[in-house]
Amino acid sequence: MAETLKHSIAFVGIDIGKNSFHVVGLDEHGAIVLRQKWSRGQMEARFANMPPSLIGMEACVGAHHLSRRLQRLGHDARLMPARYVRPHFKRTKERLP
Repeated sequence: MAETLKHSIAFVGIDIGKNSFHVVGLDEHGAIVLRQKWSRGQMEARFANMPPSLIGMEACVGAHHLSRRLQRLGHDARLMPARYVRPHFKRTKERLP
C-alpha cells in the first residue's frame, strides 16, 4: 500500500521548522495523498525513497541548503517568497478574521 501511495505523489509542499517539517503530498489531480510531520533527520532518507516530484517551500535561511540536497536526489525543488506562501497576510502581525 505504501509503495502505491509513493508513486502517486506528484507535488510536495514543505513547511520548514527548526527540528520538524510538515509535509503535504498531492497527486496529479490535486488531492492530498500524504500529510505527515517528519523530523530533520528523516527528510533525506524519505525523499531518497520517493520518485522525483515537484517540491515547493518557503524561502528562508535553511531552505536553500535543503533544496540543493533535494535536487541532488532528483527532485525539482523550488523556493517561494513568503508573500506568495501566505497571500492572505499583509503583515506578520495581522490576524485572520
